[in-house]
Amino acid sequence: MAGLHHLTSNDFLPVLLLPTTCPLISCSCCCWQRRASSLCISPISSGSCFFNVGYSFAAPVRLKSSRVRTSLMAAVLLGLLLFALQSPPVPSRPLAVVGTSPPPTFLPADNGTTSHPNGTLQQLPQILIIGVRKGGTRALIEMLSLHSGVAAAQNEVHFFDWESHFQRGLPWYLSQMPYSFPEQLTVEKTPAYFTSSKVPKRIHRMNPDIKLLLILRDPTERVLSDYTQVFYNRLQKHKHYQPIESLLVKDGEINLGYKALNRSLYYRHMQNWLQFFPLESIHVVDGDELIRDPLPEMKKVERFLKLEPQINTSNFYFNKTKGFYCLRDHGRERCLHDSKGRAHPHVAPAVLHKLHLFFHEPNKKFFELVGRTFNWK
Repeated sequence: MAGLHHLTSNDFLPVLLLPTTCPLISCSCCCWQRRASSLCISPISSGSCFFNVGYSFAAPVRLKSSRVRTSLMAAVLLGLLLFALQSPPVPSRPLAVVGTSPPPTFLPADNGTTSHPNGTLQQLPQILIIGVRKGGTRALIEMLSLHSGVAAAQNEVHFFDWESHFQRGLPWYLSQMPYSFPEQLTVEKTPAYFTSSKVPKRIHRMNPDIKLLLILRDPTERVLSDYTQVFYNRLQKHKHYQPIESLLVKDGEINLGYKALNRSLYYRHMQNWLQFFPLESIHVVDGDELIRDPLPEMKKVERFLKLEPQINTSNFYFNKTKGFYCLRDHGRERCLHDSKGRAHPHVAPAVLHKLHLFFHEPNKKFFELVGRTFNWK
């Protein structure tokens, strides 16, 4: 063909992709043909065209007149000017790198959520399991997690009782919550909340309408469980431990300085909570009954939270080896950690009798506060 020569670096002519007379409704392929060079555009989205500059690697055509060169150069300069003025295209949704999750965007604080592109979001809890320590809080949150309408935080966050956490603010607390669907309720449990005097006011400021779950056991049994947990923790760390009787009794009387005893004085702590929340906002779960027969207690929890009834007998089975009920969820079976259900240390009958007498009056006061009784010794 006449006018062709061997390719050199000067032969790669810049091609400006310009919109021409193509319809705005569809710009699937709009080209301006000029001899052997083609000027095309491609759409970035429906109803708009994209300006771009590329290089044509087609065989070049020797321009035969200065007039043609001048016209083409003018078109190139005009196109570059339009390209510079063109706003960059914005995707209709954020692009994510495969295998990674984009960081959530924190919405206004009063919204109490952070969103995720897959439709889930982090929500401040609408339910709190506030205690009590060694009352059965882990069993309660695991059983509550059987319900599809509940998303549970897996760790004890200690937001309202630890100053180092509380000073980080609600955005940090929100970041500790699980991702859930909008129709799900988020639950967090920290057993130490119940016995901390500053916690009720802080929670009330966050959400005065929050639902509170409190699981309690016989105060004497709870004290023994409390000691047992500390005993094994110190044993594993090769630390010194005191015999339980030396902690329970001092100078022949109940040792009021033993913290585990004060945690079992339920009425004192309940009085503090009732200064900020009505009794209707607090459901007391019988921890002893939850161990013996979990289903009736969980049906009460469902009703209190206004959840659709889902939890049923098929969700529980008795594990003879462990001596308590384990869970069955969609064919998967799971039990609580081996640290649960440990045997309590032997306590002299005379010391146990002192404990029962000590808790008799505080228990009566608690029953009056909550308007119900429990089968505690």
